[in-house]
Amino acid sequence: MPVLQLKYIFLAGVIAEGIIRFPYVKQYRKLAVNVDLFTMPEKILLFIAFMGTLFLPVLYVIEPVFGSADLRLPGWTGVIGSGALAASVWLFWRSHRDLGKSWSPTLQVMEEHSLKTEGVYRVMRHPMYASMWLLCLAQLLLIHNWVIGPAGLISFLPMYLIRVPKEEKMMIDHFGADYERYAARTGRILPRFKKG
Repeated sequence: MPVLQLKYIFLAGVIAEGIIRFPYVKQYRKLAVNVDLFTMPEKILLFIAFMGTLFLPVLYVIEPVFGSADLRLPGWTGVIGSGALAASVWLFWRSHRDLGKSWSPTLQVMEEHSLKTEGVYRVMRHPMYASMWLLCLAQLLLIHNWVIGPAGLISFLPMYLIRVPKEEKMMIDHFGADYERYAARTGRILPRFKKG
């Protein structure tokens, strides 16, 4: 596939995820928050992840910043990258749909928050993070640039490593043994299917 086409495929995926998230952001703004762990370090981590996974790649598609770092990857990377992007968009949609009013963009427990164990949450606890990892993989394979391609992986990794343990502790504090039992039978970002 031509490099320009791959960039536009990536841009289409990012736009699709923005469209998916928009109604949930509107809904979130109307809900009361019971527990709020949104700290300055969390804001910094979100900003870094936003820059690497959204701002820089979209800017690169529109105006090829860091064009001197362009490279040519093998053709198969476009196919795998497009597949990862499609999986990311689907998982992003499905996790928002399954969470409903329990979704928040930060470490918060909403007033109407309930422990979700159905849909995609039946087999993994953090499908939204899994969708972000797929988006980062798609970015690496679809954006043929030494700087912008890996920027998603590099910027998302610290947020994931720092945020997920805090999020799981928050869920244990709020849901107690129910969340511990749920965590024991599900995968974090990879699905864990029950035997039998």
